[in-house]
Amino acid sequence: MTDFADIWSYLSQGPLLWLTATLAAYALGDACFRLAGRSPLVNPVLIAVAALAVLLHLTATPYATYFEGAQFVHFLLGPATVALALPLYDSLPRLRRAFAPALAALLAGSFTAALSALAIAKALGVEGVVLASLAPKSATAPVAIGIAEGLGGSPTLTAVLVILTGITGAVVATPLLNLLGLRDWRARGFAVGLTSHGIGTARALQVHPTAGAFAALGMALNAIATALVAPLSLSLIQQGFP
Repeated sequence: MTDFADIWSYLSQGPLLWLTATLAAYALGDACFRLAGRSPLVNPVLIAVAALAVLLHLTATPYATYFEGAQFVHFLLGPATVALALPLYDSLPRLRRAFAPALAALLAGSFTAALSALAIAKALGVEGVVLASLAPKSATAPVAIGIAEGLGGSPTLTAVLVILTGITGAVVATPLLNLLGLRDWRARGFAVGLTSHGIGTARALQVHPTAGAFAALGMALNAIATALVAPLSLSLIQQGFP
């Protein structure tokens, strides 16, 4: 046991171990997702996050140590987001025809996402930094973190909220949209991308290519809209509206 502890102490300081652990955790989540028949309730990201959280807790590993390895995956977030331009380009004619309803949905969705979260949090007594961190939670992570910093929020807390929002959307979107009887893949995808950013968009791409394309559009447009909507929504809530 002493030898094992010495070996673990040595390995745990290396970034390669935590990069491998991150990839293995997602592979585990994806395997569970496939075994469950691709059920949205068995989300691979959620399983990977839970598995890594348990591992870090059991090994008493600081997040900073873990991130030394995970930063290589984190770096790929930007290129992966840019790569979503491919399904957008493939569906460009359909995107042009749906521009007007998409714009209306964007305005309604962006304001609803920000105002509803802030109003509920305010009603529960949330103030200050935490409230500001919550405002951009429906935008993609790089944008949301920048907005949170500008509003005086905590980038770390915002990152956690963004991930939770994405996972929640990816899990509940398909059952909820089915329950509502929404069959238009354009509307389904746009709604998921607007509210659940990258994680939701990944789920939409798994369901249908058109849904994936419109989810990518919703995510991109909401990133821009949230930069304008989040400060306004936060100001309204802090002033006592509604």
